[in-house]
Amino acid sequence: MTLLRRYGTLLALALIIAVFAVASPGAFGSMANLVNITQQMSLLAIVAIGATLVMVVGEFDLSVSAVVSFAGIAAVSLFGAGFSIASVFALVLVTALAMGTVSGLLVARFAVPSFIATLAFGTIIGGLTFWISDGATLFSGIPPAFRDLGRGALFGLPVPTLWLIGTAAIVWLLLDATEFGRRLYAIGGNREAARLVGLPVRRDMVIAFALSAGLAALAGLLLAARLGSAHPTGGGGYLLSAYAAVFLGMTAFREGEPSVPGTLVGAAIIAVVSNGLTILGVPSFLQDLMTGAIILAAVLVRQFGRAGD
Repeated sequence: MTLLRRYGTLLALALIIAVFAVASPGAFGSMANLVNITQQMSLLAIVAIGATLVMVVGEFDLSVSAVVSFAGIAAVSLFGAGFSIASVFALVLVTALAMGTVSGLLVARFAVPSFIATLAFGTIIGGLTFWISDGATLFSGIPPAFRDLGRGALFGLPVPTLWLIGTAAIVWLLLDATEFGRRLYAIGGNREAARLVGLPVRRDMVIAFALSAGLAALAGLLLAARLGSAHPTGGGGYLLSAYAAVFLGMTAFREGEPSVPGTLVGAAIIAVVSNGLTILGVPSFLQDLMTGAIILAAVLVRQFGRAGD
């Protein structure tokens, strides 16, 4: 029972992989498909890693999907206006960081509940995105070099997978090996105590929200690069999946805290289930049912584990 509580989610991932490998050894169990799964989970995991930063301080950012959509639309619009790839990346990421800063200020400075602040601000971002795109899919003027940033392979790995590896490594080090990361965990553990000992609670919370929006924008840019187009609701599927990955990751380790390794495990579970069910020809609505059931099961295992501690 102790083993189940401590490593239940990791064991569940291994079991899910084994079941699909037995059910479809030729398709699912191939090395090419396993590499493909890392590509499928890459953008989701990048958004989820951003959400992890906000979860570490005990808050939520419900605007991430709107930022993903905005980043793609803004990028294609800027390309149409003649901007270079480097300038588009810089402008979109800086704008996203500013958006995250606004959300962070609403929560940290003005004490607006993060659910309300980020849901409202995400709605504003969504309206801005529709205004820029006129509600249409944009695809003209995208440079081939930009598309290469979300496609192809390098060193035997898909380019999106390499983006994920780099992002995960940087944020993991940020949270686990820097004073800033330790402060974020302290704020999430007991905000009032962190304030009383002199930690810059408001500033660090704003930075966490800004980084979350920045990573969502990065995912939006890579999504537009991979698809060669951008839609004003292109990021709509990332919100629930990203937080599902974070919550699954919190059950992967005994401490129950948000972490980059845990989030990667959670994103892997979601990607493996989706990939395996697709290969087996399971309809999409049943995939949603099974994915939701797996998430609930993981959370219940964690709750029972806490009760038994």
